[in-house]
Parts: sequence; structure tokens; C-alpha cells
Amino acid sequence: MADRRVVIVAYHDAQILDIACPSGTLDIANRYGATPRYAIELASLDGRPVLSSAGIGLAGGKRLGGITGAVDTLLVVGGIGYDGAAVEPRLLAQVRRLAERSRRVASVCTGTYVLAAAGLLDHRRVTTHWRYADDLAARHPTVAVDPAPLYVRDGHVYTSAGVTSALDLTLALIEDDHGPTLARRVARELVTYLHRPADQAQISMFLAAPPPGDRLVRDLLGHVAAHLGDDLSPRALAARAGVSPRHLTRLFATHLGTTPGRAVRAARAEGAAHLVRASALPLAAIARRCGFGSAETLRQALLDHYGVTGDTLRRMPDMPRPWGRPPRQTPRA
Repeated sequence: MADRRVVIVAYHDAQILDIACPSGTLDIANRYGATPRYAIELASLDGRPVLSSAGIGLAGGKRLGGITGAVDTLLVVGGIGYDGAAVEPRLLAQVRRLAERSRRVASVCTGTYVLAAAGLLDHRRVTTHWRYADDLAARHPTVAVDPAPLYVRDGHVYTSAGVTSALDLTLALIEDDHGPTLARRVARELVTYLHRPADQAQISMFLAAPPPGDRLVRDLLGHVAAHLGDDLSPRALAARAGVSPRHLTRLFATHLGTTPGRAVRAARAEGAAHLVRASALPLAAIARRCGFGSAETLRQALLDHYGVTGDTLRRMPDMPRPWGRPPRQTPRA
């Protein structure tokens, strides 16, 4: 059986994690018996060593123009050198040429700029690192840029957000190719907490806020995340913080724009969604673990937060986007 040929396109000032994460993950899949195996090739425009933005050189790459034959996966990485790569006509011509002979095309982070400049993303829904989403949309108005998800699949084209989302994307590719059992074995070998689903928000509520200056609210959110099944009522949280419930409510309104109760419910829904997607636990057990009184309460929380029930969420290939964050809409031609 022929190997699955994976060509990783790099350039100077590429992000080394964008290269190492997919290649290392696919290498582990090979060691766990991926059949057919992944044949991983690093390629640059001239085939010379690529100097990453971290100052580490990567040798042993191939010249893009010298790659012939069929390609299973063409993956373009990101990094601070994306701007130069996206205006290099010879690089774009090679990416277009290789895309035509590839079963699927993918990008990590700002590698999306290169695919867009090569004309491979017109009238497709894509994502990139949240910091660059507005700029990408402004530069390429025919591309539907969604800044929320970790990765997006539109047909045979996959795009992903910044750096560590390359792991989630690569695990998804392995699952597509070899099934969920191998993908989970690889995830365990990588000691990753879980394989995050595609449409999970790039920025969790635990990272989006509060500002670093308010340690009390930040510490409380950390406690909530680690103890979803405990008593997290406003009174209990206020007692833990050593403030009155009224003052706690003011702090949450100021730094999170919500109430303690709503913040806890959102955290529990997010935690439950992870377990629904990443485990085979019954919904009743997930409800207990995440602090919901019953499977029905969990069902309602998931409906409120994601617009679907737990059973539906478990069956879906991609995780639904929380309401209130619709993607930019670009009509297909």
C-alpha cells in the first residue's frame, strides 16, 4: 500500500511549532501502526535550510519545484514570515501546482495567507489565528474568514488557527484517515488533555478574561475550572474569596461582563461539551461530574450554549459554534 505523502511547505521566519507539531504527530501515528504510513517531507522554495523565527534552522528539506507525483496532503505553515511568503510569486506558483495534485490542502495559522494569495480559498470558509482574522478578511474579500474555530474544513481544504491548533487539526486528519481509535492513542502519547473539536472557540472563557490585574476573579475562575462538580454558588465563591456576594457580583460584572452564576454555567457547559466529545461517558455521569443536577439540566445548558443536545453534539463531526458569534458570510459563486 502506497504511503500517504505529506508535503509541509515552509519559508524563512516560519513558526517552528507549525512545522514540528504536524510532523511529530504524524510520526507518532506511524509508530502506532498507521496503514498506510505517512511519508513526511519538508519543502521550501529553493530546498535550502529554513531558518525559523526562533532562530533554529531546519535542514533536509526538498525543493518545491522538484516535487513530482501525487501528494496526499499539502500543508502550508505560518509564522512571522508569512507576509513575504504570500507575495513571492514563485512560491505561490508552486503551491498552486502542488495543490492540483494533492488530495487535500491545509494550512496552520498565517499559512492561510499563502493559500489565499495563491487563489485556493476563494468562496471558502476558513479560519486563521484570531489576531489576524480581520486583516485576512480585508485583504481577501472573496474568502469567508471565521475567527472563532480552531480549524475549519471546507471541502478538501483545511485551515487552522494559531500554533497549538495544529495538533487538533493533525489529530483530525489522522481520525479521518485511520479512525478515532488511532487518533486517541496518538493524543494519549502526546499527553494532550483532549482532542479539541473543530469549532471550539480559539479563546476559551478562561483565557478571554479577566484582565491580569484582578487576581481574585482570575483565581476564582481557575477554581471553577478545576472543580466543576463542587458547590459554585455565588455565596460559596464569595466565601472562598473573602468578599460579600454583592461585591463578588460587582467584580464579575466589571471584569467579565456577566454574573457569577452565568459564568459558572458557561464553564460547566464548556467542560461538559469536552467530555461529550472526548469520552464515552453517559450523559448522566457527565452531568454529575460537571455540576449539573441531572442529564436534563445538562441538556438544557448545552441547548442554551451551543444550540444542540448532548446526543446531537456527540454525533456531530464538528462542534457547534456558541450562539452570538456567526461567521462572516461570503456567497459562493
